[in-house]
Amino acid sequence: MANHKSAEKRARQTIVRTERNRFYKTRIKNLTKAVRVAVEAGDKEAAAAALKDVNKNLHAYAGKGILKKNTAARRVSRLSKLVNTVAA
Repeated sequence: MANHKSAEKRARQTIVRTERNRFYKTRIKNLTKAVRVAVEAGDKEAAAAALKDVNKNLHAYAGKGILKKNTAARRVSRLSKLVNTVAA
């Protein structure tokens, strides 16, 4: 356990941040899963709508510093390529 006040505060902050990061990680996984499920079902409109939602949220998270900018762009790019395979 922590022996100094500052160490106790860091421990509290770590707990809060871990919980927040868990929320965002789960949210990102669920958003991307919605796109993949729509693509597997062959539903182009639902996949495009889910992709739009993913794009908005991932770039918002990148703006907040939760994800790096290039990570968000890479994920959106790969999902976009996946959605484009539905039409072909």
